[in-house]
Amino acid sequence: MLDYSLNVGGSEWMIIIFVALVLILGTGKLPGAARKMGQAVSEYNKAKNEIQNHMKEITEEPPKISGPVETEREKLETIAKSIGIKTDDKTDDDLRESISTKIGQKKLEESEK
Repeated sequence: MLDYSLNVGGSEWMIIIFVALVLILGTGKLPGAARKMGQAVSEYNKAKNEIQNHMKEITEEPPKISGPVETEREKLETIAKSIGIKTDDKTDDDLRESISTKIGQKKLEESEK
């Protein structure tokens, strides 16, 4: 019985794959293929980072209220942050509308169950 085993290491596989790509694509198309591969890897990493950032936003704990709220604005910001609404560059009226919309959506979802 003959036992043919390939004792090929990781770096040797890289050389074999590179030679195969040169033979299949030719030397003219290889830079374009490498560029497309780099773009695909870049898009994958960008999408992965966006998903990770989104998951961090979702899993962050809402701010704890440490004491009495001094102003109406602080009260609105605390409520907005606790239900996941960003308060940057929003007026008080915008925050009130966003809060009521978000709370209305949750009530609607609960009533549909």
